[in-house]
Amino acid sequence: MNWDDLRHLLAIAREGSIGAAAKSLKVNQSTTQRRLLALEKGLGCVLVERHGTGYRLTSQGQILIASVTNVEAAVDAVQRKVASFDNKDLSTVKVTCLVTVGQRIVKSGLLDAFHARHPGTRVELLMEQRILDLSKGEADIAIRGGKPGSGALVCRKIAEVPWGIYASRAFVAQHGSPAAPSDITRFPVIDLVAELEDVPAVRWMRSQAGLARIAARCANVPSAHLAVKSGAGLAPLPTVYAATDTDLVNLLGPLPELNYPMFLVTHKDIRKRPGVNAFVDFCRQELKSVLLRGMMGEAPKLC
Repeated sequence: MNWDDLRHLLAIAREGSIGAAAKSLKVNQSTTQRRLLALEKGLGCVLVERHGTGYRLTSQGQILIASVTNVEAAVDAVQRKVASFDNKDLSTVKVTCLVTVGQRIVKSGLLDAFHARHPGTRVELLMEQRILDLSKGEADIAIRGGKPGSGALVCRKIAEVPWGIYASRAFVAQHGSPAAPSDITRFPVIDLVAELEDVPAVRWMRSQAGLARIAARCANVPSAHLAVKSGAGLAPLPTVYAATDTDLVNLLGPLPELNYPMFLVTHKDIRKRPGVNAFVDFCRQELKSVLLRGMMGEAPKLC
C-alpha cells in the first residue's frame, strides 16, 4: 500500500472534491484521480462516491479514514524527529507569520541582527495569511496571535498588542463620533473577516455594533486601514499600526479587553534543535519591541 495514495484519499475526505484535494496537495487534478483509482483497485473496493454537492466517502472509506489519519500523524512524527537531528543540513529555520507582521520584522532589522550573532543559521521567513501547520513540518516556528494551538506545541507569550476603534478625521468631522460603545450602532462600520474574526477587538466590535450598517468587509489589517482612511466607517485597528497616522482618530481605546496576545510557537519535537532554540531565545528578548514599536512615537510602516 502506497502512502501517497492514502494521502490523496485523506485530502479528498477533508476537501470534499477532487479539484480542491489536488490543490491542497499542490498537484494536478488528474494525479489525484489516478491515485484514488489505484488505491481502490488495490483494495478491491470503492472508497469515494460523487454526489450532487461533492465527493463523499463510502462506508468502506469511512472505516478506513481513521486509520489513514493515524498513518498521517505517524509520518509527520517521523519527519519531525528527522528534522530534530543535529546535522549540517538543518542550518535553515523556517519561521511563519502573517504578512503584516513579517514585513515589520524585516523592516526592523531583527533578522540581520540574528544572522550577525548566529552566522551558521539562516532564517527563512514565510509570510502568508494562511496558518501553516507546524505538526506537518510546514514551518519550524510560528509567530501568531490568539489561541496558540494544541498541547503538542510549545508556546511563549511575547506581547500584548493594544487595539482601538478608529475613524478618519474627515469622517468624524462629518458624522461625529461615538460617546460610548453603545453609540457604535449609529455609525457605518468596517467588518474584519476570515482569520481576523477571532481577534478580541473584532469580536468586541461585533458585540457592540448590533444592527450597524456594514460599509465594507476586509480580510486583513492593511485593507481595513485603507478603508478607515477613505472615510468608509469605524473599524478596530492595532494601536501600534495607526499610532503615527495623523488621518486617524482613536475613538474608543485602547481598552484592555481589546488587547491581542502574540505568541512564539514551536513543536515540542523540534524545540531543542540548535537553530530553532537559538532563534526562539533571540526573539524572546527582541521581538516584543519590534511588535510594539511605534507606541512611543517611532514611525512603524506596518504591523
